[in-house]
This record gives sequence, C-alpha cells and structure tokens, in this order.
Amino acid sequence: MRRVFLPILMLAGLLQILQPADAQVPGKRPAPAPKKRKVAVRKPPPVDPTVGDNIDGDDLTVRRAAVEALGAQNGSVVVVDSSNGRVLSIVNQKLAFSSGFTPCSTIKLVTALAALSEHVVERDDTLRLSRYVSFNLTEAITHSNNEYFSELGKRLGFDRVARYAKMMGLGETAGLDIPGEKPGGLPDGPPKAGGMGLLTAYGSGFFVTPLELAALVSAIANGGTLYYLQYPRTSAEMEQFGPKVKRPLEIAPNGIDDIKIGMRGAVDHGTARLANYDPNEPLFGKTGTCKDYQAGEFMGWFGSFLDTEPHRLVVVVMLASPLHTVSGPLASAVAGAVYKNLAQQHYTVAGRRTDLPEIIATTTASGPSR
Repeated sequence: MRRVFLPILMLAGLLQILQPADAQVPGKRPAPAPKKRKVAVRKPPPVDPTVGDNIDGDDLTVRRAAVEALGAQNGSVVVVDSSNGRVLSIVNQKLAFSSGFTPCSTIKLVTALAALSEHVVERDDTLRLSRYVSFNLTEAITHSNNEYFSELGKRLGFDRVARYAKMMGLGETAGLDIPGEKPGGLPDGPPKAGGMGLLTAYGSGFFVTPLELAALVSAIANGGTLYYLQYPRTSAEMEQFGPKVKRPLEIAPNGIDDIKIGMRGAVDHGTARLANYDPNEPLFGKTGTCKDYQAGEFMGWFGSFLDTEPHRLVVVVMLASPLHTVSGPLASAVAGAVYKNLAQQHYTVAGRRTDLPEIIATTTASGPSR
C-alpha cells in the first residue's frame, strides 16, 4: 500500500510545480495584475513661429495658409513660385535665414541626380544591398532607403558629390539680396565616422537652409533652372520683379523625370504619405529625419512641389525640436495642410510673368565628368 501511495504523492507534487504561474488555486482568488505605470510623454512647449516676421510683400493668402498649417510648432515654411523664383511667403524668417541645419535625407535628391548624371546607376537598376534586400532608384527614394544611398555615395566619391551639391546651390545664399539671409555650408570631406554613407544618405557635414532647399526643389519642379530667389517687399519692387537665373543645372537629360517618380511614390505610399493630399493632383516630395548634433535639435524636413497649373508651387517645411517629436513625415503633413488650405481658397499665383528671364550667371564647372 505504501509503495502505491508514495508515487501518487510525488505525481501530485510534480503537477503542482508544472502548472502555469497564473493558474488559479481552488479556493483562492487570483492575485490582481500589477498596474502599469503611466509614462508622461514630453512635448515641446508651444511657440509662435511668426514672431519678428516682416510680412511686407507677402502673398497674404499663402501666408495665412502656411501659418495655420504650422501652428505652434518650432519650424519654418517657405513657399516659392517655381516658375520664376519669387518667394511668396516665409514663416519664421529668423530660422529660415539662419546658417543652416543638417538636411537629413533631403540630401538624397542631390545624390540621386549626381549618380544618374555620372552614370553610376540608372533608374531601373537594382542594387542588392543584402541577401534578401534589393532596391532600384524609385523604390529607394519612395522609402528613403539609407543603405541604397550610402552605396551610391561610395561609388560617386566625395569630389563628385561636392561638385553637384555646389552646382545645385548648396553652400551659397539662395536669394538675391534678401536682407539677413545666411548661406549654408559644404563639407570639407566625408565624415570621419561613417564616411560617404553618412554624407549621401543623411546629409552629415552639410548645412542647408530652408531657402537653399526651396531653390533646389524649384529647379527640379521647373525642369532644371536654378533661379535666384527674390523676395520683393515694396510695391516698386513687385512692379519691377523679373525672374533671374542663377544657372541651369547640368545634369542627365532624364535625371529629373527619373527622380520625380520616386518623389511621387513618397507622397502616395512612402515616407511622405502623411501629406494626405488630393491623389488626383501631382504632388511630389522628399522627406528628411535625423538629429543635428551641432544644433542639438531633432530635424524634420520636407521639400515638395505641386506640378500643376495655375499654382505651380514649392513648399518647404523644416521642423526643429530638442525632443524627438519631429520628423520628415510630420513635416510632410504640414506641407499637405498648406496645399489643402490654398486649394480651399481656389488659390492661383497672381501676376505670373511670361517673359524670358534675365540671366545673371549661367554656369559653373559642375557638369557630368567624362
């Protein structure tokens, strides 16, 4: 009898040990689950980004749309007529006229155009980045793939990237005699840590202003002409306004058309889908998200253009915060709100000049190497 009873006791003890930790014991109430601690989400304090702005000469319809879209965020919005370089409004001019910030993934526009122009890659070429990951140019722009643009940077090398960046207006003032505007900066070489990959995928080493990005995106929007940005303030300046060409971009003939497919994809189903604009209107854009370690700010960028008449507009949004609360996708949402606000007002660009532009400067030694 003892031999039978002892194994039964051992088996009962073993089952008690193996039962799940949350199993109920007969006659006892289950222990209450521990309460989850609520973690407070830090938010940057609201700001008034319009403080100190001089609105003389602004298109007030555009300005209202931009101010409403930006709200109480620390950032800047620049709106430009891409057909002639006229600045229609700048919200937070102090930030826009500063000496620049890390451009994050918006630098990929320069990288892509340089790679196409130097025949480093063609639009439909597939680059195998790992055993299971491959991208072509369109997909890489749409989803802002860092590994793809790092590889393009390594193939291009520093000198060619710097040459195209300079040709596209980086490192110099974008405006023509705009009081207070400071130029951005070009790197002296690839970053010591990270090399060309950081330079051409994240923009590390570059300092770009919202005005410089607006001028570059305007050149993409209009087919390859880099205009001086002009910000007429008085009635006389507006009356005398005429477009002034800085230089034509010496890039691959199909380069702009090739990158536009990816820029449209970014808005439709990629990193800029928060723009949430009318899918029947051709909105193109490129986001950028990173941290500017020199400024101690997290950055959110979006350079965009609406490729339709009668309002062929460029909208550049830059957001900055000491907290990780901004991003390129959030900047695209601000730009999308600008376009929507203007559409609701049935906005058209007034006073469009159709005469030929006056050419001040024409070229730099920056074309494709042979």
